[in-house]
This record gives sequence, structure tokens and C-alpha cells, in this order.
Amino acid sequence: MKKLFIICLSIIFLTNANAQENSELKFETNFYDAVNKWVVLPKKSTDTIYTYGFIYMDITAGITFHLGGSFYIDKNKKYIGDAQPAHQMTKKRLDNPNIVKMAVLNDKKMAELNLTKEPEWLSHYKFSEDSVENLKKLGYHFNHVGACEKALIYLNKAYNKEPHHKGLEFELAYAYNHLGQYDKAIPILEKALKNDAKNYYFYRELGFAYSKQNKLDMAEKTYQKGISLSDNNFEKSEMALNMAQGYFLAKNKVKFDEWAKITRSYAEKGSQYAKYIDLFEKEWDSKR
Repeated sequence: MKKLFIICLSIIFLTNANAQENSELKFETNFYDAVNKWVVLPKKSTDTIYTYGFIYMDITAGITFHLGGSFYIDKNKKYIGDAQPAHQMTKKRLDNPNIVKMAVLNDKKMAELNLTKEPEWLSHYKFSEDSVENLKKLGYHFNHVGACEKALIYLNKAYNKEPHHKGLEFELAYAYNHLGQYDKAIPILEKALKNDAKNYYFYRELGFAYSKQNKLDMAEKTYQKGISLSDNNFEKSEMALNMAQGYFLAKNKVKFDEWAKITRSYAEKGSQYAKYIDLFEKEWDSKR
């Protein structure tokens, strides 16, 4: 039964539920903006109860929803709750950026449901934000769900303390690249490579930033170096595809063909990267 409930909960999270109108409940908060808050999940208009729970950060596993229970709203608009038994701990990792928006419970409704601001069990998941490693992990978890602006809060704090901490420069540059702030990603990566010149992930992100700034010569040299250092064909095909796309957008057919060939040499047949090259070629041919 518990396994079935977790499956159903997953469907609720990923379904654009048609929530009933309720003046108290505003389903407009992204889950990553509701960390350390009690939230309500949207429901279909035909349902009679709401599901609620607490969102917290597990520094090891990431943003997590802990099921609290369910409730219905009576004729006086009071929340009548049915809490989950304490010995039954149903959790779901929130790792999909497309999870439905939620409503945050206010203090009044928390009191009606007999909820404290923080559940007692949360003490087991407390961690220090003075730790550079923890700050990096926070940045990683927010990056992972597409909340890169939030990630930057923690990553920049860590970077100011220890710039070359393992994995930190990549997460910081990734966040800036994701947000289109390539001018901020580039100096971070250039400094990172002076410290660790064999890290092909740095070359991958730097080549991407150069290509998006239309610095194709610099991007090409960077990707070539990254590919030569990588032992991962998937990463090689990604770098090659990004370079091919840069030349596709620049309408340089000779260079595009060169990088399309490189992409195919590393991409698995039928993979998404190989298919992208096919699409670029078809679009090119259709415009002849």
C-alpha cells in the first residue's frame, strides 16, 4: 500500500492538476522556493481532500517532500486534517524541474492542522552553511532542478571562501551559463583551468560560453582540448555537437560538416546528439 501511495504521489507531483479555487490556497510557489515550509499539493476539482507535507533539504540527497497527511475544508473554511502516522515516513525526492507549483500553508492553517513551524524530525537533517562543501552541495542541488539563481547564492558564498574547492568552480560556471551570463562564467573557468588544466568539464563549459558569445575560434580550440582530455564519448559528443551548432548558426557549412562528422564519431547511433545533427542537416538542405 505504501509503495502504491508513493506512485500516486509521484503522479500528483508531475500532473498539471486542476486545483479547486480557494481563497486561502494559492498554487503559485515552485517547490525549490518552499524549502523548510509546509506545503499543499494541488488536486483535481473532483477530489475532496488535499495532500500536504513539509519540504526540506537533505544535504546528501537533495530537496525532499515529507508527507504530512491530508485534509478537507469544511463549510466554515476550517482545515480538518488527518495526519500520517509518525511511524510511516513517506518521502519523495523532488528532482524534476517540471513538478507542479504548490501552496504554502500560513500560520493560521498550520495551527488548524496542529503543525509546528518545523517538524521534530527535521533536527536530523540540520547542517552548517559555514562549510564550503555544504554550500557547494546546496548549489548543486538547486542547479540540478534548474533553480540556478538560488544556486548562485550559495556557490558565490563558497567561492569567496575557497575558489578551488573540488567541484565548486564547475557548479558556479554551470549556473552562470544556464542563466546566459557567459561573461561571468568565462573568467571563473579561465582561472579554474590555471589551477586544474586537465579537467575536461571546465573545457566543456568554457567552450559553451565562448560559442554563445560567438567567439567560435576560441570555442573550437577549447572544445578540441576538452575532447582530447575526455575519456567519455558522451561528453565528447556533447562538446562536438555544441561546436557544430555554433557553426550552423554562423552559417559556416565547411566547419559545420567537420564538427558534424566529429559528433557522429562519438555519439551512439540513434542518440539525441546524432539526431540533432540530422535535424541541422535537414534544415540546412531545406534552405538551399
